[in-house]
Amino acid sequence: MTLACVVLMIVLTACSGTAGTESDGKVRVTATTGMIADIAREIGGAYVEVTGLMGPGVDPHLYKASQGDIRKLEQAKVIFYNGLHLEGKMTSILEKMSKSKLVTAVAERIPTEELHSGQATGGTEYDPHVWFNVKHWMRAAEAVRDTLTEADPDHAEQYKAQAESYLEKLNALDAEVREKITLIPEASRVLVTAHDAFGYFGQAYGIKVMGLQGISTAAEYGAKDVSELRDFLVENQIKAVFIESSVPAKAMEAIIAGAAEKGHTVSIGGELFSDAMGAEGTKEGTYIGMVRHNVETIVAALK
Repeated sequence: MTLACVVLMIVLTACSGTAGTESDGKVRVTATTGMIADIAREIGGAYVEVTGLMGPGVDPHLYKASQGDIRKLEQAKVIFYNGLHLEGKMTSILEKMSKSKLVTAVAERIPTEELHSGQATGGTEYDPHVWFNVKHWMRAAEAVRDTLTEADPDHAEQYKAQAESYLEKLNALDAEVREKITLIPEASRVLVTAHDAFGYFGQAYGIKVMGLQGISTAAEYGAKDVSELRDFLVENQIKAVFIESSVPAKAMEAIIAGAAEKGHTVSIGGELFSDAMGAEGTKEGTYIGMVRHNVETIVAALK
């Protein structure tokens, strides 16, 4: 998608005079990831029509906006995205659109002193995977609440009430995660995944996290990375590694095979949802359900 095409679509949408509002008066919202779309639905309720761009199994780091995506963005009154360069090449398009409509990067509500550096593991200035610390994701929910209130002040009280209800659920989820992680013996609290997406999770809930790739899946991994992670598994007698729904499993399978050659058996502890949620209509197709699935999978494999 060229810049000229983006500009043309902006002009055409602006001229239509209908962008941003459904015929039934609902506010049109477009969100990049499923996790953000889920927040918008929870807080917006009956007053919004939410469209998510990235479905199950989609890697946001490598995602490229299609013409259909640009149309959905331009038809929206409000756009939510993660920010911190999670959306990669889409970031520049989203920043341009912020000049003509309400566009909010929800992760940028989190104070920078609470963010992790991403540069050490081949990523951007900050690690964008903030949703793995539920407390951080509560800040993202507050950003959604405030933006919807600005876009639709007539329903400000409803957005506030729905946000309060959702924030209570997230607070309870945070406590639930902390309790479940204690079921894993301290020596076994090591989470090994395909890419380094769980840093905030590890810090918040007391688990050592290691990933084959860096913060972004756009970063290449090599034979040295594979051998180093294999040797770590063997030396520390790690019994399980985890694959991710949005990242090919072949790299982890190679590490398992390498460990077997050294006489150490490693199994796949299960599939985790990292950069994308599960299918719509399933428990894992919501943020809360996704977090619960991940924690239950990790605990079952490591305890």
